[in-house]
Amino acid sequence: MNRKLHHSYRPILILSAVAFTALGFVMGRNVGEINPATIDAAADLIGLSFTPQEKDSMVGTLTNHRNSYEILRKTKLENSVAPALIFNPLPQGFFPSQDQKTPDWGLPSEVSLPEKDHDIAYLPVHELAVLIKNKKITSERLTQIYLNRIKTYSDTLQCLITLMESTALEKARMMDRELAQGIYRGPLHGIPYGIKDLLAVPNTKTTWGAASYKDQVIQETATVVQKLDEAGGVLVGKFTLGALAMGDVWFGGVTKNPWNLKQGSSGSSAGSASAVSAGLVPFAIGTETLGSIVSPSTRNGVTGLRPTYGRVSKHGAMALSWSMDKIGPISRSTLDNAIVLSILNGMDPKDPSTIPAALNYSSKNEVKKLKVGYFKPFFEGTRPNIQNDQAVLDVLKNQGIELHPLELKTSINAGPLVSMLLVEGAAAFDELTRLDLDDQLVAQHRNAWPNVFRSARLIPAVEYVQMSRQRTLLIQEMHELMKDYDVIVTPSFAGQQLQITNLTGHPALCLPNGFAENGSPTSITLLANLFDEEKLIMLGRLIQENTDWQSKRPPLFNQ
Repeated sequence: MNRKLHHSYRPILILSAVAFTALGFVMGRNVGEINPATIDAAADLIGLSFTPQEKDSMVGTLTNHRNSYEILRKTKLENSVAPALIFNPLPQGFFPSQDQKTPDWGLPSEVSLPEKDHDIAYLPVHELAVLIKNKKITSERLTQIYLNRIKTYSDTLQCLITLMESTALEKARMMDRELAQGIYRGPLHGIPYGIKDLLAVPNTKTTWGAASYKDQVIQETATVVQKLDEAGGVLVGKFTLGALAMGDVWFGGVTKNPWNLKQGSSGSSAGSASAVSAGLVPFAIGTETLGSIVSPSTRNGVTGLRPTYGRVSKHGAMALSWSMDKIGPISRSTLDNAIVLSILNGMDPKDPSTIPAALNYSSKNEVKKLKVGYFKPFFEGTRPNIQNDQAVLDVLKNQGIELHPLELKTSINAGPLVSMLLVEGAAAFDELTRLDLDDQLVAQHRNAWPNVFRSARLIPAVEYVQMSRQRTLLIQEMHELMKDYDVIVTPSFAGQQLQITNLTGHPALCLPNGFAENGSPTSITLLANLFDEEKLIMLGRLIQENTDWQSKRPPLFNQ
């Protein structure tokens, strides 16, 4: 039996019309018969070879498979329908605590109200909360400040899809009435915010950043939006994302970095990060599958928190990868993100991937008791901006934090496992490819979604399952690596850290730590064990209370 791997592997991204025929993949043409030649072509793409006898035996079976595909494709699947296989990031023997306590944010009792609107706009959430609670500013006035800034600057930044002025002002007035009646919902009472436009809100467009869906209206409320509404948040706008959650190119343009308008804001939470950076909202909701909170938070000089996979419900959000998508806050401070995450946290019957877990942050917890590690090799050498990363270690040492060196080593190479995302994305947007609707997307280069989705059709199901099995091993290895530390400090894009932790579901806090030579912000990332976000918050707050990186404002928007 000559069922061996080819010695010279041919990349999956090389497409073959003959192989498309073998897989029954229709793109504007009739498929031909399946025969030994088409099997050879398909086998070349996946690095296998078969004997003549084996190919002869396969013809009938493959024909039956293709007939089954045609039957399956008669059933229309909405993007909201998740697979029956639910990803669970918990390593063997690990279960998060469910003993939820009342959070102690350690907010100041008094905050001075700045005279100028733009200074108010740049205040962090935790200070705005005090101002509203103490009735030094109304939610209506605060909301109007942000609405005015959105109207002034959103076109320049190309960061806005939908302005929700009337509903925002109505909600703000209601929050003011409740406060006058002695009803206070908590620190998000009357606080304006924005969301990434892949979250559904009734009677508004939910465009997913893509021309194919630019007029789409989904008549339901995403769970995270519902929770923020109940907490007193005031939704002022839906912000741009790179088409179908990649990059910063959307159907209306390229979302800009407020620090450098010649540069895109990165993505895919492009509009959320850009708007927070420019003071258009105090916080916004982003999502991450493989860097879509970390990357734009870095580029725009804001603070992003990627929660543990399963902590926050994805109901009502566009699915790109059911096993990797995560929803989290982007703001101007660690503490702000903690407050928002406490509202987003929790099980949701509408999202079977959610996992019950407590989020117990207290400002009284002693940060210096944390065991903090750092990936030592990533802080050595002469790469660009390494001095910014080293400066963070210096800050921690100066604050009495003992740093423990370690290395990020796993037996599993995370790079190939990222193909799981590509397969799931191709399934999530199956009709976009099969019906040639992918031509409507703005980005059409080799690494853009149209080519990625087409190529992913040729990743074998067997290899996808093998990736998933290796992912199980990776989860266990990362758990063993991290369990002896409360927080690990790492450069945001060093090694395979970003790929690994997105695959394993670990939480990450991305903080500004200075600027590159071209004037664009840089960042550092803190990692913690699954469902240990409160430890990220403790260390992140210490860093930000002893530095001013997060308080910097892009000059063009500081007015």
